[in-house]
Amino acid sequence: MEDKKIPEQVTPLMRGNKVLRVRRRKPRRRLRFTPDIPGIFRFLRQITNETPLIPLSLTLIGLWLLSSWGVYLVERGANEQINSYGYALWWTFTAMQTQGANSPGPVTTPGMIIGSIWSIFSTIAFFGVIIATIYAYFMLPRRRPSREIIGALQYNLEQLDNLSIDELEVLRDTTVQITSTRIRELKEKPSDH
Repeated sequence: MEDKKIPEQVTPLMRGNKVLRVRRRKPRRRLRFTPDIPGIFRFLRQITNETPLIPLSLTLIGLWLLSSWGVYLVERGANEQINSYGYALWWTFTAMQTQGANSPGPVTTPGMIIGSIWSIFSTIAFFGVIIATIYAYFMLPRRRPSREIIGALQYNLEQLDNLSIDELEVLRDTTVQITSTRIRELKEKPSDH
């Protein structure tokens, strides 16, 4: 028994056009027992390309290295516990996670000031990176459709040498329709001059 494909009307780009599409039933998905490795890589690529995870993480790491260096320079002669840059790195990392409640810590006044500023700022920055990345990821589907159309057009223009004749004609027709619609909207709009 064949499924009857009933055309559905789609909102056209220009008034007067009639666009129909046929909805096809999606096949049922099977239960997977193995992880979707390509899906995980697509997710990670999308996170790194379209969210602020990488720049914010690099900034946090740079500030961590800088504050560790500051704690080491101030504490190296006065504090026998923080006697190497590696231990200063460890202390500032644990201070970020425990809000500075880890011991032994800096004993000099400048070391305590650097450590307290770092522990407060790094906790806020660390959770800020996580929150900003999650927010940006979940806001991706809420992009305006015009931005997605523009992105698709830019991609096709970059791939111009690889497109077939049919794809080139669709690209031409789409750009002509979009620009014609925008020109008509601007002409119909009353000018304030």
